[in-house]
Amino acid sequence: MSLFDLPTPCLVLDVGAMHRNVGRMMQALRPHQVALRQHVKTAKSIEVAGQIAEIFGTRAITVSTLAEAEAFVEAGFDDVLYAVGLVPQKVARLCALAEFADVSGIVDSLDVVVAIADQVTCERPLPLGIEIDVGQHRGGIDPESDALLAIADGIASQRRLELWGVVAHAGHAYDAADRDAIIAVAEAERRGAVRAAERLRAAGHEVQHLSIGSTPTALFGASFEGITEVRAGVFVFQDLFQSALGCALKADIAVSVLTTVIGVRGDELLLDAGGIALSKDRSMDGRGGGYGELRTVDGGPIEGAPRVHSVNQEHGMASVPDHGLSVGDRLRVLPNHACMTAAQHDHYWALGANGTLSQWPRVRGY
Repeated sequence: MSLFDLPTPCLVLDVGAMHRNVGRMMQALRPHQVALRQHVKTAKSIEVAGQIAEIFGTRAITVSTLAEAEAFVEAGFDDVLYAVGLVPQKVARLCALAEFADVSGIVDSLDVVVAIADQVTCERPLPLGIEIDVGQHRGGIDPESDALLAIADGIASQRRLELWGVVAHAGHAYDAADRDAIIAVAEAERRGAVRAAERLRAAGHEVQHLSIGSTPTALFGASFEGITEVRAGVFVFQDLFQSALGCALKADIAVSVLTTVIGVRGDELLLDAGGIALSKDRSMDGRGGGYGELRTVDGGPIEGAPRVHSVNQEHGMASVPDHGLSVGDRLRVLPNHACMTAAQHDHYWALGANGTLSQWPRVRGY
């Protein structure tokens, strides 16, 4: 089987490029002697996560859905952080996994801590990390806030709960203008987590885990002093947005959508990959725009780096001067945002170095 035999549109994973990306992350973190807790929300693949775990020597993972937690625990991953604000309605599913793995959640509200405690059915206390806001202003609390100690005291007062540590995510690194700006965000992320831990320890709380991370701050952070682990996910695949940030070259992008030309009108190509296959992520607005960059069927660049400029549900449109293509020819599309594009598909076609293709399923659901 070759790329010309696959039904299109479909998701192709270049395994060699993936391994190079994983190796680069290892090189970035190794001098700092900080652990990686891979975020599986990007790949959502047992096969991908298993290969990363083997390379890094740890099966600790971060998940963003309980469906991910359940699938990965069943596959033998035994240290799982559910890094989305926990609510009482989800505690039972998390506790059901505690019989088979170390599972933990995160909170940023004392009211939620009290509500969660009544739902815990685990034989041992459920560990909770306190989410710290280090600048993104999405979730979490300021490391200097009174709420930090109130939440920790609330956890300590509940026999069914225990403090796991502090958790921070500098998602605003994606807004950075250049590498120096990413480095500054990474240091602010580190300092915020460390300061929160200092305050908690001074108040008598044990803080085992200082967990921070995003792909940009993990790759460019100048110091991880005081940090126990880094969470990152998109580094395994990379994408056009990460390339624009300077986190990767386009040649590093490991996932693409294989598509077929279904119409030719002069320079305009009609493709069978539309919003359903590519996603409608517009993260590249202001950085070239469009819904993905066209490549040759073997992944090589096309002169002018043409983009899919518009999409309908099942159709994509691209302007490619002097393309020499006909109906039935195949192309690949590099994603703006690997997580969003991969989420449109049930599985990968994993392309090995020798051209072999294997089907790797993705975890779906919430």
